[in-house]
Amino acid sequence: MSVKIQMCDLVGQYRKIQPEVDEAMSQVINTSSFINGPQVGEFKTNLEKYTGAKHVIPCGNGTDALQIALMALGLQPGDEVIVPAFTYVAAAEVIGLLRLVPVMVDVDYDSFNVTLEHIQKGWSAKTKAIIPVHLFGQSCPMEEITDFAAEHHLYVIEDNAQAIGASCTFSDRSKKQAGTIGHIGCTSFFPTKNLGCFGDGGAMMTNDDALAEKLRMITVHGQKMKYRHEVLGCNSRLDTLQAAMLNVKLKYLDKYSQHRYQAAQFYSRELKSVHEIEIPKEMPYSSHVYHQYTIKVKDGKRDGLKKYLSEQGVPSMVYYPVSLDEQNAFKGIAKKAGTLDISGKLTASVLSLPMHTELSEEQQAYIVSAIKAFFG
Repeated sequence: MSVKIQMCDLVGQYRKIQPEVDEAMSQVINTSSFINGPQVGEFKTNLEKYTGAKHVIPCGNGTDALQIALMALGLQPGDEVIVPAFTYVAAAEVIGLLRLVPVMVDVDYDSFNVTLEHIQKGWSAKTKAIIPVHLFGQSCPMEEITDFAAEHHLYVIEDNAQAIGASCTFSDRSKKQAGTIGHIGCTSFFPTKNLGCFGDGGAMMTNDDALAEKLRMITVHGQKMKYRHEVLGCNSRLDTLQAAMLNVKLKYLDKYSQHRYQAAQFYSRELKSVHEIEIPKEMPYSSHVYHQYTIKVKDGKRDGLKKYLSEQGVPSMVYYPVSLDEQNAFKGIAKKAGTLDISGKLTASVLSLPMHTELSEEQQAYIVSAIKAFFG
């Protein structure tokens, strides 16, 4: 290849919008409004308009968003929170840090996400909340999850770090953006996310006025007004430079999502005839913004394929090689709902291919040819 293939080409993306980004960041530097500058408020308003959420509360990163969301709910040590076993550690980690009990449930093989069936297996009289994670770019089946939560008086905190811009369709054909459906939605602006900044950043979304006020207070040491601390909080702010950058990139998010979707369709067309792998499936209740394009490699050949692709100059990643129930950090503090067989199968078979806004068809054709060559 004449151009090096990358898992995520942040430099290429930046160059296309460089004048806008440089101007936005220069404004912050020239005014020195590095903390809570006007760009933070502008981004908050812009993201509210984009998502339809009544309230957006920016914060320091996606993990902080999850922890602050749980803090705002008034849960007590020992209360149980349902979380998928096949996901990134953050959602379960914050449950444990707050001395709550992570109840790990299995996921759907096709979508990688939790469904009502899995949640029901983890539910008990001690359950107080559910954290559905919208993994790899598409929503969990939120209508059935929120209906179950309402029936059992449970909170729903959406982990939307990988699916910003995706929408969930309900039985009446209405649509809501992922992250705006539960009591609180949490997202991350880590640089490689679909909407990423140049460092750490995150946000929470809610349509509940009282929760919004509590979330805002917690992000600034529990203050309702300066030096008046109503609750125990933390220090978690989206800095102004990152907000300025996000204001620019938010304008392009739909275009970025479209490019990712088109790249995913190219992969799927070209790889559907390769019988040794399974291509991603799109669920009828959700759009897909393809934060990752994740295949499943059959017959224990995943690691061999990964090694071969690396030798051909094609990067790939395993998200995630160990399910959360197998992690040492959760020994003795987590519960497991059932055998979690699907999570185990996924950790041994998933492989994510390069996916980003600058991916060209020439690069994708090379990647596909390398995969086909490996399987002969």
